[in-house]
Amino acid sequence: MKKLFLYWFLFFLFSNGYAQTTRSLEQRADSILRLMTLDEKIGQLNMETGNWDATGPILKSGDKIIAIKNGEIGSMLNVKGAKNTRYIQSLAMQSRLKIPLLFGLDVIHGYKTVFPIPLAQAASFDTATIRKVAEVAAKEALASGIHWIFSPMLDVAHDPRWGRVMEGPGEDPFLACAIAKSMVEGYQKPQHGLHLMACAKHFAAYSAAIGGRDYNTVDISEQTLQNLYLPPFKAAVKAGISSFMCSFNEINGVPSSANRKLYDILYNDWHFKGIVVSDWGSIGEMVTHGYSKDRQQAAQQALSAGVDIDMESYCYTDFLKKLIQNKSIDESLIDHSVKKILMQKLALGLFDDPYRYCNEKREKEDILSPENKAVALNMARKSIVLLKNTNNLLPLKTVRHIAIIGPLGNSSRDMDGNWVVLSNQPIAVTLLEAVKKRFPDATVDYVKGCEIQGSDRSNFEAAISAAKKADVVLLALGESWDMSGEAKSRGKLTLPGLQEELATEIYKVNPHTITLLMGGRPMIFNKIAKQAPAILYCWWLGTEAGNAMTDVIWGNYDPSARLPMTFPKEMGQIPVFYNHKNSGRPPVDVKGNYSGRYIDIDYKPRYVFGYGLSYTAFRYDNIKVSHDKDSITVTMELTNTGNYDGTELVQIYLHKKWGEITSPVKELKGFQQIFLKKETSRLITLKVALSDLSYYGVNSWRSASGDYTLFIGKNSDDTIYQTDLQL
Repeated sequence: MKKLFLYWFLFFLFSNGYAQTTRSLEQRADSILRLMTLDEKIGQLNMETGNWDATGPILKSGDKIIAIKNGEIGSMLNVKGAKNTRYIQSLAMQSRLKIPLLFGLDVIHGYKTVFPIPLAQAASFDTATIRKVAEVAAKEALASGIHWIFSPMLDVAHDPRWGRVMEGPGEDPFLACAIAKSMVEGYQKPQHGLHLMACAKHFAAYSAAIGGRDYNTVDISEQTLQNLYLPPFKAAVKAGISSFMCSFNEINGVPSSANRKLYDILYNDWHFKGIVVSDWGSIGEMVTHGYSKDRQQAAQQALSAGVDIDMESYCYTDFLKKLIQNKSIDESLIDHSVKKILMQKLALGLFDDPYRYCNEKREKEDILSPENKAVALNMARKSIVLLKNTNNLLPLKTVRHIAIIGPLGNSSRDMDGNWVVLSNQPIAVTLLEAVKKRFPDATVDYVKGCEIQGSDRSNFEAAISAAKKADVVLLALGESWDMSGEAKSRGKLTLPGLQEELATEIYKVNPHTITLLMGGRPMIFNKIAKQAPAILYCWWLGTEAGNAMTDVIWGNYDPSARLPMTFPKEMGQIPVFYNHKNSGRPPVDVKGNYSGRYIDIDYKPRYVFGYGLSYTAFRYDNIKVSHDKDSITVTMELTNTGNYDGTELVQIYLHKKWGEITSPVKELKGFQQIFLKKETSRLITLKVALSDLSYYGVNSWRSASGDYTLFIGKNSDDTIYQTDLQL
């Protein structure tokens, strides 16, 4: 009789009709929680992986199948596809309480339609298009049975040696906040009645790793943490993000997976109500850090700090029950985390229909559709930065004989970059493919010249010969896809192998050479920077890479991107970034004085934050600045004085002259992209909210007040206008 009542109650609780009642998610979660055993509760806090590649069995371990049926796993990652997720979900439906699984995946810059890497998207400064990209990525993920993606990555980074700069928004927190808002809104926009959970990562200061070495220790001031690294995460909370992920690193001696201070800020200061998941194995790694005595203590520390889900370290499953039995933690702590997870599953509609995300028909329609590829092309074009254009070599006119030279001229896999949903057949359009399709009657020669890495010069002569015969050379150089990303820190940022040597040989024989540099981070290429007639920085552009590059090269799109990170000139300058502080003796260009300069290398970078050229030119006139109690207002007349239609990025920077603590020499506080047809003008207005000038002082947040200098610039160094303000 007891058993019959339980089944009747569960049917009533999970039925579709129940979802239409006015009871809140919280009440429903409480009802489920009261039915759960301690083992089932702990199971909800356990996330395990399926087969990473998913080219064979979805679950390699039969033990995982048993665990799912027993309700000992609450969420899984690396299971994708409507058919696969349906099968795994059917196992969960054999558990006693039939609590559905969450399926999570690292969808970093697209699902099957691959978009430019996030750092390249940041270069666009186009938050509307970034939002659309996230929306399309979500649509494809949802169609494949995914409920939860581990993006956006919001780690502001000042050190390009760190391989994961490719996943993030660059070096500026204001830009990162704008991107955070757009990505969260795009990812979590309801589609087909389905909802996706986004995840802000990595919380926090992961990118401040000493020496740029992934996973390394972070040792920073409270002011740097609050003013530089935390703002994008706060912006994600304000945008309504569903979840957070811990970072691997420690901050000032305490690993993020148990850093009570971080979670006090998250839960109490920002009032975050969602889920916090560890990064892969990070709870168990606290033993290796030397913070936890053993894995049992690590489990206690992480849960007590506020980490709800243990991803792949099994500390919760192995030790939480024991910790309750010996009264080291109270069961109410587990209940609190389980309730949050149940509420997310209820909000996703999984209790009403656990298979509602597993629709193979929708999967076929929504994956790699022409509409999705059009968004990918648009984003890719907007991500390409024009670094140099001697004598207006670009854009090119129609040419008869084109030589494509370099190891990246026809490498489809490299076009996607790192952190893509693995596929057996790379489909990205290469530069060679795009050029041949666009100019079917032209002669197009392709010679690698050299490999990305290595010292083989045997193909140099063939490359030089092809360059001599061609009307124009497209030189495709850079990193391979696996030289940026997690655990891909580099101690040297020069172009690998013989690529720069090859470039200098090509420049000697053909002055009409366009250099296209591809990679996941700022690189050092001083010879190319000096000798190349024209340079386009193309990052990794994804599925439509080749088409986007040819659109820009031949003038179908005027390059509008700007650098979201500073490019160093020398390795010894790193970390180098625009929003640095003055110090008492800032560097000056005079030898023999006591200032903050090097005696053997230049202290100035190669390319500054916000730098980028256009095929046209813009003039700023009639600039006026005013302010009230809420904002600063900037008005101006912007004119396209050149021969091409184009987009200008208007950038506003501010400097607080003095205050409770010192401030950076400049901080981006406003930007707007303005498209103008050639020889036309427009009156534009930009506003800077005074709330965006607040800062964390000695030990608390301070509002904007005092003496400021406002700058309007083409980039962080090239100032068009400046004025002093008293707020």
